[in-house]
Amino acid sequence: MHSSDRDRIVLATVVFAVLFSQLLLYPGIADLVEALGAGATTSPLTSTTLDASMWFLVAEFAAYVVFVGFWGIASDATGKRTPFIVASALGGSAGYAALALIGAFASLSFGAVLVLRAFQGAMTVGALSLTMTMLMDLEGGHGRNMGAAGIAIGLGAAMGAPVGGQLTAVDPLAPLAVAALLLGLVGLLVTLATDRAPSTRRRASAILEGVRRRPTLSIPYAFGFIDRLTAGFFALVGTLYFQATFEVDAATTGLLLACFFAPFALLQYPMGALSDRIGRTIPIVVGSLCYGVGILAVGAAPTVTLAAAMMVVVGVLGALISPATMALVTDLAADGERGLAMAGFNLAGSLGFLGGFLIGGTVASQYGYSLAFLVVGGLEIAIAIVAAPAFVRLSLGQGSLSLRGRDV
Repeated sequence: MHSSDRDRIVLATVVFAVLFSQLLLYPGIADLVEALGAGATTSPLTSTTLDASMWFLVAEFAAYVVFVGFWGIASDATGKRTPFIVASALGGSAGYAALALIGAFASLSFGAVLVLRAFQGAMTVGALSLTMTMLMDLEGGHGRNMGAAGIAIGLGAAMGAPVGGQLTAVDPLAPLAVAALLLGLVGLLVTLATDRAPSTRRRASAILEGVRRRPTLSIPYAFGFIDRLTAGFFALVGTLYFQATFEVDAATTGLLLACFFAPFALLQYPMGALSDRIGRTIPIVVGSLCYGVGILAVGAAPTVTLAAAMMVVVGVLGALISPATMALVTDLAADGERGLAMAGFNLAGSLGFLGGFLIGGTVASQYGYSLAFLVVGGLEIAIAIVAAPAFVRLSLGQGSLSLRGRDV
């Protein structure tokens, strides 16, 4: 096996483990926040289970937003990826373990729990973003490499959700313990891959300036933002919607989420390779329009069976969009700025997750689930319509770079 192929498998496995550990918590999020003390005090943060769940998820992704750029700059400036991934994975493992121990043996305010959750997020995001950057550093086609990242993300989410539901049925804190173990293993596994980061050392200011001079990166960032917003919406609001509307338990909710994440995962690699052949425009722009319509259809489904079927359709469309969007970041970023470029993409994605939690959670809490689905699906459609002209100009201006997605 070629070393790049071997490293692609190793790095995809690392991405899988990080996402798997993250999604373990989602199906039983309501039970988990109760176990962590959300119901023990009177606070605006915990006035309802939905509010407490929303802020628990927001704390992690707020930390993602704040710290992902630091990991990217540090990696690009030093010309190293692996040491930072090891440090962030072990720190994330410690954060998950501390939350589990607090839930089992201690009694802290929910505000303190959220601070610890933010620490865990600040550490974990480095492992995720820099491992994806190591995939960017590989040869073999940007669509293929980002397809490998995408299939790992999708499989981690697809498997993490149902397993998390089963673990919650045993103990609400069990997902935290398993997540801590997995992040510890990540710190060991990533050392098996060759660090191919450009070895030239640069000042952080020069790296920032280099990325700033590439405004075209805002196009994949915009699509990454809105796509992650929908994922955050389904992770929080979708979970509670299925349970409230169809009266299903956490385990069944995990299976419903898997209806999206299974096709989303399994089709990432072939869809990424397809975007290398036909370019990024059709998968991203047309796929996003159809994806928004699919979200609306999930919210309108009258039965759990139809909702599950529409989740499958949305998963297929998500698989079309995701690797092409990440590959476009790789197409546009300079070699010595990939860490920060991917950090910017993950920052946009984390903001999207936050938007999904906050917008979806707030609208659902105040106005109901139907309007929440309408708002989020409408935003997906709107961003595709608004960004399409700029995207087409980029494709025409960049030639084979964006039309065929080849290495440059």
